[in-house]
Amino acid sequence: MLSAEPTPVSPAPPAATPADTTPYLRLALALSVGAAISLGITRFAYGLLLPPMRDDLGWSYTLAGAMNTANAVGYLIGALAMSWLVRRSSPTRLLLWGSVLATLFMAAGGFFTAATPLLAQRLLAGVASALVFSTGGLLAARLAAQQPRRSGFLLGVYYGGTGLGIVLSALGVPWLLERLADLPHAWAWAWWGLALVCALGTLLLAWPARVLAAQEAAQGAVAQAGGAAAASAGGVGGAPAGRVFRLRDFAYALAGYAGFGVGYIGYMTFVIALLREQGSSPGDITWYFALLGLAVVASSRIWAGLLDRYKNGQALARLNALLGVATILPALTTSWPLVIVSGLLFGGVFLSVVASTTALVCHNLPPSQWATGIGVFTVVFAAGQIFGPTVVGFIADGPGGLARGLVFSAVALWVGAGLALRQRAL
Repeated sequence: MLSAEPTPVSPAPPAATPADTTPYLRLALALSVGAAISLGITRFAYGLLLPPMRDDLGWSYTLAGAMNTANAVGYLIGALAMSWLVRRSSPTRLLLWGSVLATLFMAAGGFFTAATPLLAQRLLAGVASALVFSTGGLLAARLAAQQPRRSGFLLGVYYGGTGLGIVLSALGVPWLLERLADLPHAWAWAWWGLALVCALGTLLLAWPARVLAAQEAAQGAVAQAGGAAAASAGGVGGAPAGRVFRLRDFAYALAGYAGFGVGYIGYMTFVIALLREQGSSPGDITWYFALLGLAVVASSRIWAGLLDRYKNGQALARLNALLGVATILPALTTSWPLVIVSGLLFGGVFLSVVASTTALVCHNLPPSQWATGIGVFTVVFAAGQIFGPTVVGFIADGPGGLARGLVFSAVALWVGAGLALRQRAL
Protein backbone atom coordinates (compact mmCIF):
# COMPACT_ATOMS: atom_id res chain seq x y z
CA MET A 1 0.00 0.00 0.00
CA LEU A 2 1.35 3.36 -0.93
CA SER A 3 2.11 5.84 1.83
CA ALA A 4 0.04 9.03 1.83
CA GLU A 5 2.85 11.09 3.32
CA PRO A 6 4.56 13.46 0.91
CA THR A 7 8.12 12.75 -0.05
CA PRO A 8 10.43 15.22 1.72
CA VAL A 9 11.92 17.78 -0.64
CA SER A 10 15.46 19.03 -0.01
CA PRO A 11 15.76 22.83 0.12
CA ALA A 12 17.16 24.38 -3.02
CA PRO A 13 20.81 25.33 -2.68
CA PRO A 14 21.46 29.05 -2.51
CA ALA A 15 22.13 30.69 -5.85
CA ALA A 16 25.83 30.95 -6.51
CA THR A 17 27.26 34.43 -6.76
CA PRO A 18 28.34 35.02 -10.33
CA ALA A 19 32.10 35.04 -10.72
CA ASP A 20 33.57 38.50 -11.23
CA THR A 21 35.19 38.38 -14.66
CA THR A 22 35.97 42.10 -14.89
CA PRO A 23 39.48 42.49 -16.36
CA TYR A 24 40.54 45.07 -13.79
CA LEU A 25 44.21 45.29 -14.70
CA ARG A 26 43.58 45.45 -18.43
CA LEU A 27 40.97 48.16 -17.95
CA ALA A 28 43.35 50.18 -15.75
CA LEU A 29 46.11 49.80 -18.34
CA ALA A 30 43.78 50.88 -21.14
CA LEU A 31 42.55 53.86 -19.10
CA SER A 32 46.18 54.83 -18.53
CA VAL A 33 46.35 55.80 -22.21
CA GLY A 34 44.22 58.78 -21.16
CA ALA A 35 46.91 59.84 -18.70
CA ALA A 36 49.51 59.39 -21.45
CA ILE A 37 47.58 61.73 -23.73
CA SER A 38 46.51 64.33 -21.17
CA LEU A 39 49.76 64.79 -19.27
CA GLY A 40 52.54 62.75 -20.86
CA ILE A 41 52.01 64.30 -24.30
CA THR A 42 49.67 67.30 -24.11
CA ARG A 43 51.46 68.77 -21.08
CA PHE A 44 55.01 67.46 -20.76
CA ALA A 45 56.13 67.04 -24.37
CA TYR A 46 56.31 70.83 -24.50
CA GLY A 47 59.50 70.66 -22.42
CA LEU A 48 61.20 68.98 -25.40
CA LEU A 49 59.81 71.53 -27.85
CA LEU A 50 60.61 74.60 -25.76
CA PRO A 51 64.35 74.87 -26.64
CA PRO A 52 63.98 74.70 -30.46
CA MET A 53 60.90 76.94 -30.42
CA ARG A 54 62.64 79.48 -28.19
CA ASP A 55 65.71 79.51 -30.44
CA ASP A 56 63.63 79.79 -33.62
CA LEU A 57 61.09 82.36 -32.40
CA GLY A 58 63.34 84.43 -30.13
CA TRP A 59 61.36 83.91 -26.92
CA SER A 60 62.46 84.94 -23.45
CA TYR A 61 62.24 82.33 -20.70
CA THR A 62 59.31 84.30 -19.25
CA LEU A 63 57.34 83.90 -22.50
CA ALA A 64 58.39 80.27 -22.80
CA GLY A 65 57.11 79.66 -19.26
CA ALA A 66 53.92 81.59 -20.02
CA MET A 67 53.08 78.94 -22.61
CA ASN A 68 52.78 76.34 -19.88
CA THR A 69 51.05 78.87 -17.63
CA ALA A 70 48.41 79.21 -20.37
CA ASN A 71 48.17 75.43 -20.45
CA ALA A 72 47.64 75.40 -16.67
CA VAL A 73 44.94 78.09 -16.93
CA GLY A 74 43.19 75.90 -19.48
CA TYR A 75 43.60 72.93 -17.16
CA LEU A 76 41.98 74.97 -14.37
CA ILE A 77 39.05 75.87 -16.62
CA GLY A 78 38.60 72.21 -17.54
CA ALA A 79 38.82 71.14 -13.91
CA LEU A 80 36.21 73.71 -12.87
CA ALA A 81 33.92 72.58 -15.69
CA MET A 82 34.37 68.89 -14.86
CA SER A 83 31.98 68.80 -11.89
CA TRP A 84 29.27 70.53 -13.94
CA LEU A 85 29.83 68.36 -17.00
CA VAL A 86 29.92 65.05 -15.15
CA ARG A 87 26.39 65.73 -13.85
CA ARG A 88 25.17 66.17 -17.41
CA SER A 89 27.13 63.54 -19.28
CA SER A 90 28.81 60.23 -18.50
CA PRO A 91 32.51 60.23 -17.55
CA THR A 92 33.24 57.79 -20.37
CA ARG A 93 31.78 60.16 -22.97
CA LEU A 94 33.72 63.09 -21.52
CA LEU A 95 36.89 61.00 -21.58
CA LEU A 96 36.57 60.28 -25.30
CA TRP A 97 35.51 63.78 -26.33
CA GLY A 98 38.31 65.30 -24.26
CA SER A 99 40.82 63.02 -25.98
CA VAL A 100 39.51 63.98 -29.43
CA LEU A 101 39.82 67.68 -28.58
CA ALA A 102 43.32 67.21 -27.15
CA THR A 103 44.35 65.60 -30.44
CA LEU A 104 42.99 68.50 -32.50
CA PHE A 105 44.57 71.17 -30.29
CA MET A 106 47.95 69.42 -30.36
CA ALA A 107 47.81 69.41 -34.16
CA ALA A 108 47.03 73.15 -34.10
CA GLY A 109 50.39 73.82 -32.42
CA GLY A 110 52.21 73.21 -35.71
CA PHE A 111 50.32 75.87 -37.66
CA PHE A 112 51.34 79.03 -35.82
CA THR A 113 54.51 80.99 -35.06
CA ALA A 114 53.03 84.08 -33.39
CA ALA A 115 52.89 84.01 -29.60
CA THR A 116 49.18 84.85 -29.20
CA PRO A 117 47.70 81.89 -31.14
CA LEU A 118 50.25 79.56 -29.55
CA LEU A 119 49.18 80.77 -26.11
CA ALA A 120 45.56 80.09 -27.13
CA GLN A 121 46.56 76.65 -28.38
CA ARG A 122 48.22 75.79 -25.08
CA LEU A 123 45.19 77.05 -23.15
CA LEU A 124 42.70 74.98 -25.17
CA ALA A 125 44.91 71.90 -24.96
CA GLY A 126 44.91 72.40 -21.18
CA VAL A 127 41.10 72.42 -21.07
CA ALA A 128 40.95 69.17 -23.03
CA SER A 129 43.68 67.49 -20.99
CA ALA A 130 41.87 68.32 -17.73
CA LEU A 131 38.72 66.63 -19.00
CA VAL A 132 40.68 63.52 -19.98
CA PHE A 133 42.80 63.31 -16.84
CA SER A 134 40.00 64.06 -14.36
CA THR A 135 37.42 61.71 -15.86
CA GLY A 136 40.06 59.02 -16.32
CA GLY A 137 41.04 59.41 -12.66
CA LEU A 138 37.40 59.15 -11.57
CA LEU A 139 36.88 56.00 -13.63
CA ALA A 140 40.12 54.52 -12.28
CA ALA A 141 39.01 55.29 -8.71
CA ARG A 142 35.68 53.53 -9.29
CA LEU A 143 37.50 50.57 -10.78
CA ALA A 144 39.96 50.43 -7.88
CA ALA A 145 37.12 50.55 -5.34
CA GLN A 146 35.95 47.18 -6.57
CA GLN A 147 39.36 45.71 -5.70
CA PRO A 148 40.16 47.17 -2.25
CA ARG A 149 43.29 45.08 -1.77
CA ARG A 150 44.73 46.34 -5.06
CA SER A 151 43.23 49.82 -5.07
CA GLY A 152 46.55 51.64 -4.68
CA PHE A 153 48.13 49.55 -7.41
CA LEU A 154 45.26 50.06 -9.87
CA LEU A 155 45.27 53.81 -9.25
CA GLY A 156 49.02 53.82 -9.76
CA VAL A 157 48.64 51.95 -13.05
CA TYR A 158 46.33 54.68 -14.34
CA TYR A 159 48.52 57.58 -13.27
CA GLY A 160 51.65 55.73 -14.37
CA GLY A 161 50.32 55.88 -17.92
CA THR A 162 51.69 59.41 -18.01
CA GLY A 163 55.12 57.80 -18.24
CA LEU A 164 54.13 56.08 -21.47
CA GLY A 165 53.38 59.46 -23.01
CA ILE A 166 56.70 60.82 -21.76
CA VAL A 167 58.63 57.87 -23.22
CA LEU A 168 56.90 58.21 -26.60
CA SER A 169 57.63 61.95 -26.60
CA ALA A 170 61.26 61.38 -25.62
CA LEU A 171 61.79 58.91 -28.44
CA GLY A 172 59.75 60.70 -31.10
CA VAL A 173 60.33 64.45 -30.70
CA PRO A 174 64.17 64.52 -30.85
CA TRP A 175 64.09 61.99 -33.71
CA LEU A 176 61.78 64.23 -35.76
CA LEU A 177 63.71 67.40 -34.89
CA GLU A 178 67.01 65.84 -35.96
CA ARG A 179 65.73 64.49 -39.29
CA LEU A 180 63.79 67.60 -40.24
CA ALA A 181 66.31 70.14 -38.96
CA ASP A 182 66.80 71.67 -42.42
CA LEU A 183 63.12 72.56 -42.79
CA PRO A 184 61.84 75.94 -41.61
CA HIS A 185 60.13 75.64 -38.24
CA ALA A 186 61.01 71.96 -37.98
CA TRP A 187 59.40 71.83 -34.53
CA ALA A 188 55.96 72.10 -36.20
CA TRP A 189 56.34 68.52 -37.43
CA ALA A 190 56.85 67.39 -33.85
CA TRP A 191 53.48 68.89 -32.91
CA TRP A 192 51.83 66.98 -35.75
CA GLY A 193 53.61 63.76 -34.83
CA LEU A 194 52.41 64.09 -31.23
CA ALA A 195 48.87 64.74 -32.47
CA LEU A 196 49.02 61.50 -34.45
CA VAL A 197 50.03 59.60 -31.31
CA CYS A 198 47.10 61.22 -29.45
CA ALA A 199 44.73 60.13 -32.24
CA LEU A 200 45.91 56.52 -31.96
CA GLY A 201 45.56 56.70 -28.18
CA THR A 202 41.97 57.94 -28.55
CA LEU A 203 41.15 54.83 -30.56
CA LEU A 204 42.62 52.67 -27.78
CA LEU A 205 40.46 54.43 -25.18
CA ALA A 206 37.30 53.32 -26.97
CA TRP A 207 37.47 49.81 -25.42
CA PRO A 208 37.62 50.76 -21.70
CA ALA A 209 35.05 53.51 -22.33
CA ARG A 210 32.66 50.97 -23.85
CA VAL A 211 33.18 48.38 -21.10
CA LEU A 212 32.85 50.87 -18.25
CA ALA A 213 29.82 52.55 -19.82
CA ALA A 214 28.10 49.15 -20.06
CA GLN A 215 29.01 48.40 -16.44
CA GLU A 216 27.64 51.78 -15.38
CA ALA A 217 24.37 51.15 -17.22
CA ALA A 218 24.02 47.67 -15.68
CA GLN A 219 24.67 48.80 -12.13
CA GLY A 220 22.61 52.00 -12.39
CA ALA A 221 22.72 54.30 -9.43
CA VAL A 222 25.23 52.10 -7.58
CA ALA A 223 27.78 52.55 -10.34
CA GLN A 224 27.16 56.30 -10.27
CA ALA A 225 28.14 56.18 -6.60
CA GLY A 226 31.46 54.56 -7.42
CA GLY A 227 30.78 50.86 -7.89
CA ALA A 228 28.63 48.31 -6.09
CA ALA A 229 31.48 46.79 -4.10
CA ALA A 230 32.67 50.14 -2.75
CA ALA A 231 29.16 51.37 -2.00
CA SER A 232 28.22 48.33 0.06
CA ALA A 233 31.44 48.64 2.05
CA GLY A 234 30.97 52.38 2.66
CA GLY A 235 33.92 53.32 0.48
CA VAL A 236 37.64 52.66 0.68
CA GLY A 237 38.73 52.83 4.29
CA GLY A 238 35.11 52.55 5.52
CA ALA A 239 34.12 56.19 4.99
CA PRO A 240 30.55 56.76 6.26
CA ALA A 241 27.99 57.00 3.48
CA GLY A 242 26.62 60.32 4.78
CA ARG A 243 29.93 62.19 4.88
CA VAL A 244 30.30 65.10 2.45
CA PHE A 245 33.37 66.87 1.13
CA ARG A 246 34.29 69.98 3.13
CA LEU A 247 37.25 72.21 2.31
CA ARG A 248 38.29 72.63 5.94
CA ASP A 249 38.58 68.86 6.38
CA PHE A 250 41.25 68.70 3.65
CA ALA A 251 42.80 72.17 4.07
CA TYR A 252 46.38 71.04 4.76
CA ALA A 253 46.37 68.43 2.00
CA LEU A 254 45.00 70.98 -0.47
CA ALA A 255 47.68 73.50 0.53
CA GLY A 256 50.38 70.85 0.22
CA TYR A 257 49.05 69.86 -3.20
CA ALA A 258 49.17 73.50 -4.31
CA GLY A 259 52.86 73.51 -3.38
CA PHE A 260 53.29 70.43 -5.53
CA GLY A 261 51.58 72.14 -8.46
CA VAL A 262 53.86 75.18 -8.19
CA GLY A 263 57.04 73.16 -7.78
CA TYR A 264 56.85 70.16 -10.08
CA ILE A 265 55.79 72.04 -13.23
CA GLY A 266 58.85 74.30 -13.13
CA TYR A 267 61.07 71.22 -13.36
CA MET A 268 59.09 69.59 -16.17
CA THR A 269 58.94 72.84 -18.15
CA PHE A 270 62.58 73.89 -17.95
CA VAL A 271 64.80 70.93 -17.05
CA ILE A 272 65.44 70.03 -20.72
CA ALA A 273 66.44 73.63 -21.45
CA LEU A 274 68.78 73.57 -18.43
CA LEU A 275 70.40 70.33 -19.58
CA ARG A 276 70.96 71.82 -23.03
CA GLU A 277 72.56 74.89 -21.45
CA GLN A 278 74.83 72.58 -19.46
CA GLY A 279 76.03 70.93 -22.69
CA SER A 280 74.02 67.70 -22.77
CA SER A 281 73.79 66.13 -26.23
CA PRO A 282 70.42 65.35 -27.90
CA GLY A 283 71.09 61.65 -27.33
CA ASP A 284 71.72 62.22 -23.63
CA ILE A 285 68.50 64.21 -23.31
CA THR A 286 66.54 61.47 -25.08
CA TRP A 287 67.86 58.87 -22.64
CA TYR A 288 67.22 61.13 -19.66
CA PHE A 289 63.61 61.88 -20.60
CA ALA A 290 62.87 58.28 -21.60
CA LEU A 291 64.24 56.97 -18.29
CA LEU A 292 62.14 59.55 -16.44
CA GLY A 293 59.06 58.24 -18.28
CA LEU A 294 59.88 54.61 -17.51
CA ALA A 295 60.24 55.52 -13.85
CA VAL A 296 56.73 57.01 -13.97
CA VAL A 297 55.39 53.70 -15.30
CA ALA A 298 57.21 51.75 -12.57
CA SER A 299 55.93 54.06 -9.83
CA SER A 300 52.55 52.30 -9.79
CA ARG A 301 54.18 49.29 -8.14
CA ILE A 302 56.72 51.21 -6.04
CA TRP A 303 54.26 53.33 -4.05
CA ALA A 304 51.09 51.20 -4.07
CA GLY A 305 51.60 50.09 -0.46
CA LEU A 306 52.17 53.66 0.71
CA LEU A 307 48.90 54.81 -0.89
CA ASP A 308 46.98 51.92 0.67
CA ARG A 309 48.51 52.30 4.14
CA TYR A 310 48.07 56.00 4.95
CA LYS A 311 44.67 57.65 5.24
CA ASN A 312 46.17 61.00 6.28
CA GLY A 313 48.65 63.34 4.54
CA GLN A 314 51.74 61.18 5.14
CA ALA A 315 51.92 59.82 1.59
CA LEU A 316 51.54 63.29 0.03
CA ALA A 317 54.14 64.77 2.40
CA ARG A 318 56.77 62.08 1.86
CA LEU A 319 56.41 62.10 -1.91
CA ASN A 320 56.57 65.92 -2.06
CA ALA A 321 59.76 65.89 -0.01
CA LEU A 322 61.43 63.33 -2.29
CA LEU A 323 60.37 65.34 -5.32
CA GLY A 324 62.08 68.41 -3.92
CA VAL A 325 65.35 66.47 -3.71
CA ALA A 326 64.99 65.33 -7.34
CA THR A 327 64.21 68.88 -8.47
CA ILE A 328 67.19 70.58 -6.86
CA LEU A 329 69.87 68.12 -8.05
CA PRO A 330 70.30 69.53 -11.62
CA ALA A 331 70.53 73.02 -10.11
CA LEU A 332 73.43 71.99 -7.89
CA THR A 333 75.50 69.76 -10.17
CA THR A 334 76.23 68.94 -13.81
CA SER A 335 77.37 65.41 -12.93
CA TRP A 336 75.56 63.20 -15.45
CA PRO A 337 75.03 60.25 -13.04
CA LEU A 338 73.35 62.60 -10.56
CA VAL A 339 71.25 64.14 -13.35
CA ILE A 340 70.05 60.63 -14.23
CA VAL A 341 69.29 60.01 -10.54
CA SER A 342 67.26 63.22 -10.56
CA GLY A 343 65.23 62.07 -13.58
CA LEU A 344 64.63 58.59 -12.19
CA LEU A 345 63.63 59.89 -8.76
CA PHE A 346 61.40 62.59 -10.22
CA GLY A 347 59.72 60.17 -12.61
CA GLY A 348 59.30 57.57 -9.90
CA VAL A 349 57.54 60.01 -7.58
CA PHE A 350 55.65 62.88 -9.20
CA LEU A 351 52.55 61.11 -10.58
CA SER A 352 52.26 59.14 -7.36
CA VAL A 353 51.72 62.51 -5.65
CA VAL A 354 48.61 62.91 -7.81
CA ALA A 355 47.56 59.33 -7.03
CA SER A 356 48.04 60.01 -3.31
CA THR A 357 45.39 62.74 -3.34
CA THR A 358 42.94 60.45 -5.13
CA ALA A 359 43.66 57.76 -2.53
CA LEU A 360 43.19 60.34 0.26
CA VAL A 361 39.75 61.24 -1.09
CA CYS A 362 38.76 57.58 -1.50
CA HIS A 363 39.95 56.67 2.02
CA ASN A 364 38.03 59.46 3.71
CA LEU A 365 34.87 60.01 1.66
CA PRO A 366 32.06 57.78 0.41
CA PRO A 367 32.00 57.09 -3.35
CA SER A 368 29.18 59.59 -3.93
CA GLN A 369 31.62 62.37 -2.95
CA TRP A 370 34.62 61.21 -4.98
CA ALA A 371 33.88 63.32 -8.07
CA THR A 372 33.60 66.44 -5.91
CA GLY A 373 36.74 65.67 -3.91
CA ILE A 374 38.87 64.76 -6.93
CA GLY A 375 37.55 67.82 -8.74
CA VAL A 376 38.57 70.20 -5.93
CA PHE A 377 42.04 68.69 -5.69
CA THR A 378 42.35 69.00 -9.47
CA VAL A 379 41.44 72.70 -9.28
CA VAL A 380 44.09 73.32 -6.60
CA PHE A 381 46.64 71.37 -8.66
CA ALA A 382 45.81 73.49 -11.72
CA ALA A 383 46.00 76.75 -9.76
CA GLY A 384 49.50 75.89 -8.53
CA GLN A 385 50.62 75.10 -12.06
CA ILE A 386 49.53 78.55 -13.24
CA PHE A 387 52.17 80.28 -11.13
CA GLY A 388 55.04 77.81 -11.42
CA PRO A 389 56.20 78.16 -15.06
CA THR A 390 55.99 81.96 -15.26
CA VAL A 391 57.69 82.50 -11.91
CA VAL A 392 60.50 80.07 -12.75
CA GLY A 393 60.84 81.65 -16.22
CA PHE A 394 61.01 85.13 -14.68
CA ILE A 395 63.71 83.98 -12.25
CA ALA A 396 65.58 82.27 -15.11
CA ASP A 397 65.70 85.55 -17.07
CA GLY A 398 67.58 87.07 -14.12
CA PRO A 399 71.17 86.56 -12.95
CA GLY A 400 70.61 83.13 -11.40
CA GLY A 401 69.40 81.53 -14.63
CA LEU A 402 67.46 78.30 -14.84
CA ALA A 403 69.33 76.75 -11.93
CA ARG A 404 67.97 79.34 -9.51
CA GLY A 405 64.50 78.78 -10.93
CA LEU A 406 64.68 75.10 -10.04
CA VAL A 407 65.79 75.98 -6.51
CA PHE A 408 62.53 77.94 -6.19
CA SER A 409 60.63 74.87 -7.42
CA ALA A 410 62.31 72.62 -4.85
CA VAL A 411 61.49 75.01 -2.01
CA ALA A 412 57.83 75.10 -3.10
CA LEU A 413 57.74 71.30 -2.96
CA TRP A 414 59.26 71.17 0.51
CA VAL A 415 56.82 73.79 1.82
CA GLY A 416 54.03 71.64 0.37
CA ALA A 417 55.45 68.60 2.15
CA GLY A 418 55.42 70.40 5.48
CA LEU A 419 51.80 71.46 5.03
CA ALA A 420 50.64 68.00 3.93
CA LEU A 421 52.27 66.47 7.00
CA ARG A 422 49.64 68.19 9.13
CA GLN A 423 46.70 66.59 7.29
CA ARG A 424 44.83 64.13 9.51
CA ALA A 425 42.53 61.29 8.55
CA LEU A 426 38.85 62.13 9.00
